[in-house]
Amino acid sequence: MPILLALDASSSACSVALSIQRGADEPRLISRFAMTPREHTRRLLPMVDEVLAEAGVTPGELDAVAYGRGPGSFTGLRIAAGAAQGLAYGLECPLLGVSTLEALALAAHRRHGVEYVATALDARMSEIYAAAWRCRDGNVEALLGEAVIAPQRLRLPAVAGPDGWYGIGSGWTLWESMPVEVQAAVSQRDSDTEPAAEEMVLLAARQYTAGERTAPHEAQPIYLRDQVAWQKGG
Repeated sequence: MPILLALDASSSACSVALSIQRGADEPRLISRFAMTPREHTRRLLPMVDEVLAEAGVTPGELDAVAYGRGPGSFTGLRIAAGAAQGLAYGLECPLLGVSTLEALALAAHRRHGVEYVATALDARMSEIYAAAWRCRDGNVEALLGEAVIAPQRLRLPAVAGPDGWYGIGSGWTLWESMPVEVQAAVSQRDSDTEPAAEEMVLLAARQYTAGERTAPHEAQPIYLRDQVAWQKGG
């Protein structure tokens, strides 16, 4: 199993996680998470040092570095991408970009065992970053592609089981603005959970095993804002 490091600064939270397995030992997941608005630059790399020290891993042992590619805070995404890119350049290892919305879906699945997850992050400007997923046995399948939309325009696939959709992410604070069909389909909501590197490192491990790699110079945050004009003009 590869040794992977993940960094995220896509929201008010700042987080780092390390996935490691040596020999026949059980896989270890070591992470740090803190709500640190406007302190990401100061906190991110010290967190990296902490998880590496706790695991007894040197930077040169890392097989790849992952980062929360977005969507999320413009500034935070650039901070995480830049830090991951700098590490990958220095270590001459590949980069792996991980969706913040997919990480939220996996968090809901890991914590609550839910199958159908609707993720939404507050995108400001009276919009949300949204997507929908089906989670089974630790795997996440996209059912509704990532987009930035007004909450009034959110639609969910009519495929959820008897428990309905589980809504997770800060975008669900705009619940009152969402269509009544969405409100009827979502049985539970968690608007407090932020994307975290702990789920991102697990998703990155699957990417790495599948042969997905990115060169350091190709690090690219995903803002989704370039879709706004197309959607409003449609």
